[in-house]
Amino acid sequence: LTEISEIVSSREENGKSVPCEGRLYYRGIDIRDIVRGFVSENRFGFEETVYLLLFGELPTEDQLADFKDLMSKYRTLPTNFVRDIIMKAPSFDMMNTLARSVLTLYAYDERANDTSLPNILRQCVEMIALFPQLAVYGYQAYQHNENPANSFFIHAPKPELSTAENILHMLRIDNRYSALEARILDLALVLHAEHGG
Repeated sequence: LTEISEIVSSREENGKSVPCEGRLYYRGIDIRDIVRGFVSENRFGFEETVYLLLFGELPTEDQLADFKDLMSKYRTLPTNFVRDIIMKAPSFDMMNTLARSVLTLYAYDERANDTSLPNILRQCVEMIALFPQLAVYGYQAYQHNENPANSFFIHAPKPELSTAENILHMLRIDNRYSALEARILDLALVLHAEHGG
C-alpha cells in the first residue's frame, strides 16, 4: 500500500540529500506521462487515475467506460440526506462537513462492517463518487447560512459528465462552466487523487 504513490523531492549529491525538482508517481508511472496521455486525447483523466490507484493498472477503454458508469450509479445520496444532514447543520469547516457525512452514511450502508475486499472496494468507489456532492452541497449550505440572501440551490449530478464537470455543474447556480475550467479542475483532481501518499 505504501507504493501506490511516490513523491521524489530530493536526490543524492556528494553523499548528501539535496532538493530537486519534484516528481510524482502513481503506481510507478510518472504523473507527467499520465497527464500527457489524457490531455493529448482531449479527455478527462480523474476517473482513469482513480482506476489506476485502486486497481494498480491503467484501464482499457472498455474498463474505463464501465468504471465511469459505476461511479455515475454511486452518485446518489440517500433520500432526505441533504436536508437532514447537510442543510440542518451547515459548517464553515468543509472537513467537518465531509467527516459528518461519511459517518452518517455508515448508518445507510447495509454492509458497513463487511471487511471483504469486494465490499471495501465498493465503499471506496462510492465515497469517491459522493465526495463532490458532499463538498458542493456543504459549501452551498454554509454560504446560505452565513448570508441568507444567497440563494440555496441543489443541482443533481449528471451521469454523462466527468467528476470535474459535475463539480462545476453543481457549484454554479446556472450550471455553466467553460471547458478550460473543467480541464483545470480535472487536472487538480488528478494531482490530488492520492493526497498524502
